[in-house]
Amino acid sequence: MPDLADRVAIVTGGAQGIGAAIVRALHGQGARVVVADLDPDRAEQLAAELRDTGGDALAVGADVTQRTQMEAVLAETIGRFGRVDILFNNAGMNKPVPFFDVDDENFLSIIRVNALGVMIGMQVVGAHMIQQGSGGKIVNTASIAGRQGYPEFAPYCASKAAVISLTQAGAREFAPHRVTVNGFAPGVVRTPLWEKLEDDMIGKGVIARRGEFMDSFSSGILVGRPAVPEDLAGMALFLASPASDYMTGQILMFDGGMVLV
Repeated sequence: MPDLADRVAIVTGGAQGIGAAIVRALHGQGARVVVADLDPDRAEQLAAELRDTGGDALAVGADVTQRTQMEAVLAETIGRFGRVDILFNNAGMNKPVPFFDVDDENFLSIIRVNALGVMIGMQVVGAHMIQQGSGGKIVNTASIAGRQGYPEFAPYCASKAAVISLTQAGAREFAPHRVTVNGFAPGVVRTPLWEKLEDDMIGKGVIARRGEFMDSFSSGILVGRPAVPEDLAGMALFLASPASDYMTGQILMFDGGMVLV
């Protein structure tokens, strides 16, 4: 596995699910990690866990849709560690409703977190990487839903398609500064976000029981099971490390073989 000793990484949405798995993977390879999350208490629990194992971690509460809050995350990171080398724009949300029930509030709330949040993170942290002059890694969490549209959560699909486009645009913008911009597209992953998604769909009458939607989606996974967050750790380390220096503007499909492109 790549050695990330003394690298400094910010992970948004880092307190649980995929984000927490990324945080633990980075920490395990020697990185100093900033857990940025809307839930500061949960973020601090994870950061304290990492510090107890001898590593260095910082927890910061942040809403990624608020530029001033992301600026504060950057300021706390620099104040504590002196630099930032890696950014995982991982924070995301979904609130599924049937296609014809999507309203302006539902659509815009999802776009703000999943797309605007990525843009703000790239601008705020990426600008500092350029100022440092030592390159960097930006990694965005997309989704198979950015490659295919699903009527049960159309705004989420649109937001993740935006993440793919922002990744490509960012790659072109940052390339002269030795900052790579890549992303990954998970499929079905057993996380609290997925459980919340199914609870919302039950409430809207889209499915009848928890697990029904996951079972339906999982039936098409070639490796035969949905992912758990830890399945994404190796991919995250590759994208954060010098091993991926010659790759930029790419989205790695990491879905067990659901979408073949």
